[in-house]
Amino acid sequence: MTATTHQIRTEEGTVPVYFFAPDGQKPKSAILFYMDGLGIRQALLDMAARMASHGYAVMLPNLYYRAGGAGGDDLMQDRDRMMQLVMSVNNAGTMNDTKHLLAFLDSQPGLAGAKVACVGYCMGGALSLTAVGTYGDRITAAASLHGARLATDAPDSPHLLAPRMKGEVYVGVSEIDPYLVEGETARLDAALKDAHANATVEIYPGVQHGFTVPGIPIYDRDASEHHWDRILGLFGRNLPH
Repeated sequence: MTATTHQIRTEEGTVPVYFFAPDGQKPKSAILFYMDGLGIRQALLDMAARMASHGYAVMLPNLYYRAGGAGGDDLMQDRDRMMQLVMSVNNAGTMNDTKHLLAFLDSQPGLAGAKVACVGYCMGGALSLTAVGTYGDRITAAASLHGARLATDAPDSPHLLAPRMKGEVYVGVSEIDPYLVEGETARLDAALKDAHANATVEIYPGVQHGFTVPGIPIYDRDASEHHWDRILGLFGRNLPH
């Protein structure tokens, strides 16, 4: 596995990006990995490397660059700091970042114009769905795992983009999730069905928000491995590798 870091300029600063590629082969497609609320840490780097081991290039940007942070396990004990960092991320700003991330991808050997899938966890779930609804000609699949704010009354709520989601969509929902408002999952599911989107919404019984990511107390290995089966299948169906 080859792992490199890059500094990509945006209109609001410079976003650090961790870039992974499998050894011994040139990837034909890429995955854009939108981080969770705890931000960049070893667990996410390991997840990105696991994705890349299946033959993909993987981009993991530090979306907290506007607030001068990266995240880390210590944020589990500093909720105020975590929320300060989370508030520095919004859909519009991240979609502008994504434009630059896709341009960076075009500069990599063999990846100019390559198809992209995206996956997001926690706050990254909304970003993943927003990306597939914004860059539908380039992003061919999207996954959200225990995502928050997917179908709200906000004018930038991802569910409003359902008619523009051309690619396949997978949404994995924790049965126990305090970050979801009542009826939100049903509202998202209805929007996807009304738009005739190629989408699956799956509820993971008995697990809590954040269950997919190792290193936190609510990690559930069996449910997390199920999510790996789901997202790798999604990537395999929609990306050349």
